[in-house]
Amino acid sequence: MSIKNIKRQKRALKTRSKINLLEKNRLTVFRSNSHIYAQIMINGGADVVATASTVESAVKDKNNGNLEAAAKVGKLIAERAIEKGIKDVAFDRSGYKFHGRVKALAEAAREAGLSF
Repeated sequence: MSIKNIKRQKRALKTRSKINLLEKNRLTVFRSNSHIYAQIMINGGADVVATASTVESAVKDKNNGNLEAAAKVGKLIAERAIEKGIKDVAFDRSGYKFHGRVKALAEAAREAGLSF
């Protein structure tokens, strides 16, 4: 495993430990070069309540690794969470910097009704 990935995982572990102290549901983001994934987990990470990604046919487009696709995923995950009765979550960026696709997903989720 590369040093870059190990450092990202250490940052993710640090933020997840702080999120566990908040005792909130967690909106987790994972991004690859070609796709972005989001899921909402119940406190403790045992159960996944809602998921959305660019792999789904509702969001899939020619280019799934850009800001527009991330915004679509953010809006979709917020809609699915609100359907389940979840409005307040903690944002887990998984050690990624809060810019680019991660930021676009977060802002779209906030605009669609999630608060974090």
